[in-house]
Amino acid sequence: MEITWLGHSCFQLRGKNATLITDPFTLQPGEAQWLNKINATIVTVSHNHPGHNYVLGVNGNPHVVRGPGEYEISDVLITGVAAYHDDKQGKERGRNTIYVIHMDDLVICHLGDLGHPLQEEQLEEVADADVLLVPIGGPHTITPTQAAELISQVEPHIVIPMHYRPQEGEHEAGHPLDKFCREMDVKTMNVQLKCVVTRSNVPTETQVVLLSPRLLS
Repeated sequence: MEITWLGHSCFQLRGKNATLITDPFTLQPGEAQWLNKINATIVTVSHNHPGHNYVLGVNGNPHVVRGPGEYEISDVLITGVAAYHDDKQGKERGRNTIYVIHMDDLVICHLGDLGHPLQEEQLEEVADADVLLVPIGGPHTITPTQAAELISQVEPHIVIPMHYRPQEGEHEAGHPLDKFCREMDVKTMNVQLKCVVTRSNVPTETQVVLLSPRLLS
């Protein structure tokens, strides 16, 4: 599987039989046009906020998955897990859906705009994640410290941070990415264009992979 970060919470998961886009967004006209060139089989939307629900920007007449439940599309199994966008049970920012995606013998977990630590039943749903796509930007999601705590609970093989602004002081103390890397004891920020992962090459210990966003760079 090839994982590309398009920016914000939007990823392209390109598998053998399907391509899945998470939380498609548009910020500028040029970025919207770029996104329109993408074809996908499946689109997942974690919550219906601008920046996460631009499904019209994806070509290919994809199946759109919105909300909790179980879905099977093109040999891809998806479980939507109910969560919240804040730590007050959605009273401030509403609901959020975590997606656990079984694709190409791998389990990818996209946390969306998670705004609180995971509860026990939610942890059980994401416990088998090989790849964890985790927000670190705050203040509208979990913080870098909360993200690191969550990762220690889930123990995925690969962690890819999202929902932060890259290239704007990311190497400076106080930037979410710098904070996250300190929490995760990442000494060097080696940024990649994509992450290619298969069942045979997943690392045995948790590895942080930093991706360069294709739409916001």
